[in-house]
Amino acid sequence: MFPEQTKSLAAKVLDGARAAGIRITTVETVTSGLVAAAMTSVSGASSIVERGFILYHDSAKATGLGVSEEVSRTHGAVSAPVTQGLAEGGLTNSTAGLSISVTGYAGPTGGNERDPVGTCYVAVARTGHDTVVERHSCEGDRDAVRLAAVNAALSLAIAQL
Repeated sequence: MFPEQTKSLAAKVLDGARAAGIRITTVETVTSGLVAAAMTSVSGASSIVERGFILYHDSAKATGLGVSEEVSRTHGAVSAPVTQGLAEGGLTNSTAGLSISVTGYAGPTGGNERDPVGTCYVAVARTGHDTVVERHSCEGDRDAVRLAAVNAALSLAIAQL
């Protein structure tokens, strides 16, 4: 189902979490569970992947898992502060030690002048560490943008493990 590159990244995330003795949760908007699906496509994932949250409707993205409505109103539902808040909310609402979140505009509509279609934010929150957020400009059609966001999220998780 996933390209070899994505499966390889997912396996590295699972290996890193296993070595650290932690479980993972995901909080996904634009990827609709694809980060979790990529990890669970790897044998043995059930001992590492704890749960996933999919927040797709604008109201869920904007205020899900404890993200302040004010933060969303000020920065937009697809933004670094919201993505950080979602990752941190994933930790708060699970017993995982690492939370991966993704927001973005996959297109063909959406986006804005600051964050056009193809913009994705990924964040990783890890217990006892600072949350890290990255902005990515992904190219291609809707599926290509979503897959690029999955790979970016998995790569960031590897770096934080």
